[in-house]
Amino acid sequence: MARRIDVTGTGGVRLAAWEFGDPPKTDPAGSDLAGPDHAGSDPARDVPDGSPGVLLLHGLMGRASHWASTARWLSGRYRAVALDQRGHGRSDKPPQGSFTRDAYVDDAEAALEQLGLAPVVLIGHAMGALTAWQLAAKRPDLVRGLIICDMRASALGAASQREWDQWFKSWPLPFATLADVRKWFGEDDPWVERPNPARGEFYAEVMAESPDGWRPVFDPEQMLRSRETWVFDAHWEELAQVRCPALVVRGLDGELGRAEAQEMVRVLPSGQYAEVADAGHLVHYDQPEAWRAAIEPFLDALSTD
Repeated sequence: MARRIDVTGTGGVRLAAWEFGDPPKTDPAGSDLAGPDHAGSDPARDVPDGSPGVLLLHGLMGRASHWASTARWLSGRYRAVALDQRGHGRSDKPPQGSFTRDAYVDDAEAALEQLGLAPVVLIGHAMGALTAWQLAAKRPDLVRGLIICDMRASALGAASQREWDQWFKSWPLPFATLADVRKWFGEDDPWVERPNPARGEFYAEVMAESPDGWRPVFDPEQMLRSRETWVFDAHWEELAQVRCPALVVRGLDGELGRAEAQEMVRVLPSGQYAEVADAGHLVHYDQPEAWRAAIEPFLDALSTD
């Protein structure tokens, strides 16, 4: 079960935020907000007294529900909210909308303020991690801690963007069934080195049934537009501007190499490092228990500051 809270991003884009819990929290007025598509009326009033906030930001093509397990675990001591970023999940996907870095960062900033979560712990995966550290650099007053999950700070370049364009075009759309989605992304995708059921489940989560089969809930062209706003640049300068405690987490078989991760820790004014064995890029999805074990000491230390 999850509770949906609509917030407004930059340019008036409607964003869906999701609060996961066992059971989900209800608002003080006593109305039942546990349904998966219920939009709370006033997001700021729903903050439980004394509960520190956590905002979880998914990666490119992801959605808030990818954080459900982590958010439910956190909900014992935090108000944990996961955001469907623009172009993703149940949030707006404006055809002519902006998908720049500034738009993503401004959306997260607006969500924090409307949800009343600050000062918050930001937890981001991949693109969401970049958004998180750019927001932490921009608005240190809103962020008390930062967890970066498997995101590189170096530039990836034009070749990377071309590879992604070709990869999107290789998808055998539409998929006839969700089982076909799981099999292709978990086994048959040429980017898969060995069978990975967790990867198949990850992509099944971002598919929706259409009249001719299963298609992604996002527009691949919008994903490429989003990606082109960061792949050509390095992002070390923003890392150096992050003043709060920060944890860099990588999967041992992920996209962030150990040497770069450790250099990110060195550049961060208050950086720490953790790695998760037997995990690829989807660290929190591949190894949820090991992921939680990796970030818990950092969260414990934050709570005692």
